[in-house]
Amino acid sequence: MIISSIAPSAKPVSIPVREILPWAIFAGLLCLLTLYFVGAEQGATSIFPGMYIHEFVHDGRHLLGFPCH
Repeated sequence: MIISSIAPSAKPVSIPVREILPWAIFAGLLCLLTLYFVGAEQGATSIFPGMYIHEFVHDGRHLLGFPCH
């Protein structure tokens, strides 16, 4: 007895750009915000007073190659 199974061919699903665009913009803004806090939140460009944010992202600054001291 021979049993053959034929898998149905799956067609790729197309995702419209108008569904991806809001998420891509949101992800881009999050990336820019993260880059600001890691790379520029200290000294003259500081939005928040004190060094709390700088100390929180200090190791990330060195990992990404931003000089800070």
